[in-house]
Amino acid sequence: MRGCRQWVDGRLFQWLSTQHAQGAKDGIKAALGLDDSQLRVITPDVGGGFGAKIGVYPEESLLGMMSKKLGRPLRWRETRSESMLGMGHGRAQIQYVTIGGTREGKVLAYQMHVLQDCGAWVDMGTILAPFMTRPMSSAVYAFPKVECRTTSIVTNTTPTTAYRGAGRPEATAAAERAMDMFALEIGKDPADVRRMNLIPKFLDKHTTVIGQTYDVGDYETALDKVLAAADYKSLRAEQAKRRASGDVKQLGIGVSVYVEITGGVPPMGETAKIEVQENGRAIVYTGTSPHGQGHATSWSMIASEQTGIPMDMIDLVWGDTDLVPVGGGTMGSRSLQQGGAAVNLASIELVDQAKKLAARLLEANEADIELDRDRGVFHVSGTPAIAKSWADLATAAKGDGGLSQESRFNAEGASFPFGAHVAVVEVDTETGKVRHLRHVALDDAGRVLNPLLLEGQIHGGVAQGTAQALLEEVRYDSDGNPITSNLADYAFISAAELPSFEVVHMETPTYLNPLGAKGIGESGTIGSTPAVQSAVVDAVSHLGVKHIDMPTTSERVWSAIMAAKS
Repeated sequence: MRGCRQWVDGRLFQWLSTQHAQGAKDGIKAALGLDDSQLRVITPDVGGGFGAKIGVYPEESLLGMMSKKLGRPLRWRETRSESMLGMGHGRAQIQYVTIGGTREGKVLAYQMHVLQDCGAWVDMGTILAPFMTRPMSSAVYAFPKVECRTTSIVTNTTPTTAYRGAGRPEATAAAERAMDMFALEIGKDPADVRRMNLIPKFLDKHTTVIGQTYDVGDYETALDKVLAAADYKSLRAEQAKRRASGDVKQLGIGVSVYVEITGGVPPMGETAKIEVQENGRAIVYTGTSPHGQGHATSWSMIASEQTGIPMDMIDLVWGDTDLVPVGGGTMGSRSLQQGGAAVNLASIELVDQAKKLAARLLEANEADIELDRDRGVFHVSGTPAIAKSWADLATAAKGDGGLSQESRFNAEGASFPFGAHVAVVEVDTETGKVRHLRHVALDDAGRVLNPLLLEGQIHGGVAQGTAQALLEEVRYDSDGNPITSNLADYAFISAAELPSFEVVHMETPTYLNPLGAKGIGESGTIGSTPAVQSAVVDAVSHLGVKHIDMPTTSERVWSAIMAAKS
């Protein structure tokens, strides 16, 4: 089910599975010719989004009109096959890459031409390559010369939309594949070649040759830490041993270093409101929407840290355009660094408001009022026994507009998380079957608010990145008919195909927001895909294989081995 509609007293109430309730409202208003007061969009539990649910689909606009004509509520439900054909698809690039440098391993020039399949009508896919892939084409490397050209092509396929990473995984995949092929050509270790070409550590702005400005970066430390955690030398020694023995099961080791952009999709800021009720509970209203990211926990942590109100006394409201009329939604890993920063700002301003009120009630100067966050009370400095609680203040403020603050945090710019991954696979050279044995991930998302939520995001990202590298592919026959239209035809990853991931922690805070946080929702996907693909190719490179397209299915791996032998 993707939505239901009902008209009440001349207003359209629309329940949607969307990542951006406010944006969906704007789209539906425009399609139906409604004004702002005639439409309310409510976002229930969304489930997965990953980019495909950012925009408004035609069916979501049509049902409102149909509901009005029929004079009754309507619900739209689709089958799995309908969803796989109608919901936006992801990636869909063909990349032509040229790389050149010295025999010692220094890259002197890098060139990429991207063909982007947009699908059958103009959607996000049209701008993915020029807007997201091209600016990140320099990746983490200090290439002295870079050229990137993109061509967006309309085809008769399902439209391409954003998918976890949206253009940045594609840029990273191209650069990392090129670095592997360059290292293989000159006979150097791929990790050493990467280290030689990395942008040196910077904690202030760095502008790449392609013209993108990163905030902070320490790529060499990330690479060194992940290699140490994986015991890279021992892995190479085991690989050499298997190759020397002629073992059918060959070991492949893939390395990737990446940088991505988060919070770069307008609006470059977010709203938040926090209000305290007479019973002492607080309600946080946010313009972002959670669908598995744990916003209720994180936003409560932020508000509690500033106010002293216990986390279990804080409720979160999102995804209802009557209650939260302005908001940027959840996409592009923007939530914590913009939505969380807005909650932080609103909480600080709420404390300032409460101090003024407490000073009046306690007959003291505002400068003498202290907030005891451990107890969640305000008192005059030096006399903690006489205090006013949040409930006391909210009750006192009832006739004066209440105790609440609404704030907007405006971001100075996008942040650029980075990291490094090591993937280890085993390839059966007789059948082409790949087993993902081990994955070590370092994803630097700046200052970490909640380590458990961070690891959850990384685990999910690595799983999706691995799926792309090994299994997932939307296919059409020569006439353009889809042949992967249900889960019997479309291979997707499960726990059986994945190892237990190893997460290496590193924090390089950004200066772009007071939390020091960068995005983490997409990072795992961006780092894992090229690492896994690299590992598969590496496992059979001694047989003469230089490249295997994604997904590296058993058939493709076996075919590459046979072609190299012949």
